[in-house]
Amino acid sequence: MAPTSFVVGPSGRRLAYVKSDGDGPCIVFLPGYKSDMEGTKAVHLEAWAQARGRAFLRFDYSGHGASAGRFEDGAIGDWAADAQAVIEAATGGPVVLVGSSMGGWIGCLLTQRLTRVAGFVGIAAAPDFTEDSFWAGFSDEERGKVMEDGALSLPSDYGEPYIVTRRLIEDGRENLVMRAALPMPFPVRLLQGTKDEAVAGDVPLRLLDHIDGDDVRLTLVKDADHRFSTPACLSLVEQAITEVGG
Repeated sequence: MAPTSFVVGPSGRRLAYVKSDGDGPCIVFLPGYKSDMEGTKAVHLEAWAQARGRAFLRFDYSGHGASAGRFEDGAIGDWAADAQAVIEAATGGPVVLVGSSMGGWIGCLLTQRLTRVAGFVGIAAAPDFTEDSFWAGFSDEERGKVMEDGALSLPSDYGEPYIVTRRLIEDGRENLVMRAALPMPFPVRLLQGTKDEAVAGDVPLRLLDHIDGDDVRLTLVKDADHRFSTPACLSLVEQAITEVGG
């Protein structure tokens, strides 16, 4: 297994990453909200890529996993900048972006900022979720708590509560991708489970329609949940990466 390396990100915090050498385009895994590079999908895809001699990069955003910082201090813009910094430091040449949940939103942002994206795979992608899921679903009381107290604690099915900060909401509005053109002139594959409890069923359909590209496909998997980590689901992710990345 490749060792963990570090790079200083744009916020001045140390960002942890693991890069496996191999042929390109380099596969870059973008984790989800409060997820890290030790998650099931990241580790599985790394082993899959290594077995095929493919370059692979996994990393932690600031405030996540082995990277420095507090989770509550971060926001979408920070984490997108972190991802870009790690990619630019650890890779050269074309990359295939594989974004899981929030990583799908980060991936959408990076496709507009990086000039060497060869393909994009979104796994239960959650673009604009701070506005369309969190904020849209809050009561007036909860919205008041976010704006006046600065933070709101939400229960999570994945362990510790989600802390939604005022900055997360306001920064999210500066990084929305579903309100403006989203050109992707390369192969795109979107994967979504029909029993996803975190991403509403209309989100992947809207994203499919919104992306401007000639090779954009959505696969719906009956009964798959948000984790999308069963052997069958992981096999579909592998297939999608192969399709977009050669």
